Amino acid sequence: MERKKLAPGVFITTLDAEKFNRCRITIHLRYPALRRSATDAAVLPLVLERGYAGCPDMTELSRKLARLYGADLGVDQSSAGIDRVLTVDICGIKDRFALDGENLTREYADIAFGTIFEPYLIDGVFDPEAVRIEKESLARRLDAEFNNKRLYCVRQARRKFYGDSPAGIELGGYKSDLPNVTPQTLKAEYDRILSLASIDVMVQGADPALVEELLLQKLAGAARSPQRFAMPLAMPIIETQHFSEEIPGLTQAKLCMLFTRGTPEDLPSITVMRMAMSVFGGSTTSRLFRNVREKQSLCYYCGSSALRATGVMMVDSGVEPGREAQAEAAILKELNDLCTGPITEQEMDDCRRSLLSSLDSLGDSLGGLESWYYGQILRDEALAPPEYGKVLTNAVTADEVREVLQSYHYSVGYTLTAKGEGENA
Repeated sequence: MERKKLAPGVFITTLDAEKFNRCRITIHLRYPALRRSATDAAVLPLVLERGYAGCPDMTELSRKLARLYGADLGVDQSSAGIDRVLTVDICGIKDRFALDGENLTREYADIAFGTIFEPYLIDGVFDPEAVRIEKESLARRLDAEFNNKRLYCVRQARRKFYGDSPAGIELGGYKSDLPNVTPQTLKAEYDRILSLASIDVMVQGADPALVEELLLQKLAGAARSPQRFAMPLAMPIIETQHFSEEIPGLTQAKLCMLFTRGTPEDLPSITVMRMAMSVFGGSTTSRLFRNVREKQSLCYYCGSSALRATGVMMVDSGVEPGREAQAEAAILKELNDLCTGPITEQEMDDCRRSLLSSLDSLGDSLGGLESWYYGQILRDEALAPPEYGKVLTNAVTADEVREVLQSYHYSVGYTLTAKGEGENA
């Protein structure tokens, strides 16, 4: 395992993949999000995945991947605090398994680097037809949000919670902005990302020297001014705000509760945070699952999660219409009990076993291992294997869990309920 700086804001990390018969090359571009170009950024990965300058046709690209013994190519975008991460990855069999001795590493790198660094352009901008098609695709995705009531409730709560904060910029963009997305604006956003992004290339089982050589060739002459990662933030502590939305015919009400730490200082370790979420509501042995869902039968589901970089904890649940206030009170009681009362060793051990099992499973896939190590890079941590994560997990105490949970303050409650059935909040 080695991470090497190749140029300002450009790094290559080589990870062990000896036990796998496949290899993987992943390119991450972490860049600052902007509200005005958020929808362009959401359309961009959809267009990039269609092809690149060396292979602009989708059908031909699929055939090319098939000829490489069924290689897989993916393009995606995710959040990292208030930054965004544009990711291209390709996975296929290792060089030594090629039947005719092909240099598969070169083929994989050409496709992955071509996708991210050499997009297919017409007269200097993205293909208008591809942009039109993918704008329509994104519009359908955004329309579908309302049909997934759980997702819709969570996103509505986030919108109230973050307001105009940079952390509230929508990862999927805004439907109202789609008419303004053009081949020209998409190319401008692509250029901005390529200029400002911190680039991390992760190599697993492929020839790292060749990948490094090809990467530097692609970046030669590129005008780049990579930015530092955005600092963590937290929404201020405020008096709890409640919002309710009635939807006719809804058979299962939704409740989303968002909590803030109020400060980006003194961030808890990711290991302690994972244990705290597991004890509170992130596992089948958690307080929320055992007491709110099972014993009191107040929720169809009820779980907790947290984002370290934005200081937010979320509880979302599916509730019988008319019982939202009961469920909210029960959830707050369980949190208060954990903050002020005992946390048993049995609870800690049950949750610890679940987390240790998850850490064990990371080594079963190239993607799992790559995500583990890139997560450490995003948090500016030294690279350490999942086995070290198990050591840290075994060392977490009940007092550390309690301290993390005590740092959260209830900010926003958002309820979706059947029309005429919910309680006004």
